[in-house]
Amino acid sequence: MAISPESSMKLLEDASHVSPPPSSVPTTTLPLTFSDRIFLGFPGSWMQYLFFYYFQYPTSHFMETTLPKLKASLSLTLQHFFPFAGNLVFPPLPQMPYILYTEGDSVSFIVYESSEDFNHFIGDHARHAQDFQPLFPKSPPEVESKSSGCTQKPNMAIQVAVFPDVGISIGVGFSHVLGDGRTDAHFMKSWAAIHKSQGDLTCFTNCFPTFDRDLVNDPSGRASGLFMKNERVFQGSSSTSSVFFNNVRVTCKIKRSQVELLKSWVKKTCMEVYGSEPIRMSTFVVTCAYTWVCLTKLQQIGTHQNPSPDDFDAVSYFHFPVDCRGHLKLPETYFGNCVLLRMTAAKKSELLGENGILVAATVIGREIMEFQEQPFKDAETSWAKVVEIIKMIKDSIFVTSSPKFGVYTSDFGWGRPKKIEFGNIASFGSVSSFSISENSEEEGGVEFGIALPPHESDSFNTIFHRGLLKLS
Repeated sequence: MAISPESSMKLLEDASHVSPPPSSVPTTTLPLTFSDRIFLGFPGSWMQYLFFYYFQYPTSHFMETTLPKLKASLSLTLQHFFPFAGNLVFPPLPQMPYILYTEGDSVSFIVYESSEDFNHFIGDHARHAQDFQPLFPKSPPEVESKSSGCTQKPNMAIQVAVFPDVGISIGVGFSHVLGDGRTDAHFMKSWAAIHKSQGDLTCFTNCFPTFDRDLVNDPSGRASGLFMKNERVFQGSSSTSSVFFNNVRVTCKIKRSQVELLKSWVKKTCMEVYGSEPIRMSTFVVTCAYTWVCLTKLQQIGTHQNPSPDDFDAVSYFHFPVDCRGHLKLPETYFGNCVLLRMTAAKKSELLGENGILVAATVIGREIMEFQEQPFKDAETSWAKVVEIIKMIKDSIFVTSSPKFGVYTSDFGWGRPKKIEFGNIASFGSVSSFSISENSEEEGGVEFGIALPPHESDSFNTIFHRGLLKLS
């Protein structure tokens, strides 16, 4: 049964605002790159994360001692991540939107106290998505300027919830137009490090974000027009908020030893079936392949009690982001979007067969190899294909984030996060999405955040854990 989180939230401090230190950042305009413009008008473009920490102090201690330090360290962090404190500006067409920071721009900062069970939120069991909604920061409203004809929208919002004597949650919301998952992970780890060091910026040496846009623009201009069209595709589309609201969240972990078992099984089976070693075998490949197969099995159970031959001939699509920073010779600290969405597919009948994990690992591995050889092949049309597949309601599975981001290293001085929840995951019909990060409990493992309809969570847990047991 879902809890009633709204009634349990007591407002402690309404939207205060945190800015970079006075006169530390000049007025700055940043153009949107080809990769940034992809997310204009795209569903789920307001990204949300929740970081849960043990914090065994009363609310009064947090408000009097910790909150001022959190704001001070956030201010220092925003000095270097200033676009988050700025606004996304939409001028009249045909001008393109852009990022603008001016003196005094800020991030809204709201503080609540929650009377709910902190351990409920950090568990791995099925938890109603609606329980989490009050903890996530909401997207700030747009502000229209009648004099300029421009509309401005704040780029970030932060919301903290105190669970007295037990823990706190830090909710971060930001516009995906500004940056990707690596950008946000960089921001959170930087904020945490500055807070832990009590404002000593030497902990930040060689880690400042960079804003070089030249190498990530679309030189032909064709993709820009394509994605402006896609923006209009989604305008006026029905909201998916009810989908997020009606899902439950489960966390599934694969230990390092199980990752090695998966790799060994894929390698052994590939030699037996194809007479050669796998095209590519990494932790990402084998664990995503395993989860893809598990979700396909769940879809088959949920939608087809008596499947026909046509059902088994249907194709399942798997979508995953790839970071292009290395291919563009950009540092990992590049601030902005630098991802492409890659897609691969396999017949359901093959995924549901005894070698389904091998099939999934093979097609994912092949797609990654093709990307490495020709990283920007079909870049102009890759997102358009995704749009078409979504509109046609094809069986699709999306993965977000990456174990390489190291999100669980965001230590504010209270220890590592006990749990991180990614807001932008959901399942509806034949479309599912899940997050992937490093395992919070051990190095070398992975952790999946999966959103499912309530009646499917038990079945998925059974499929997921039974499959791992068979490997051992």
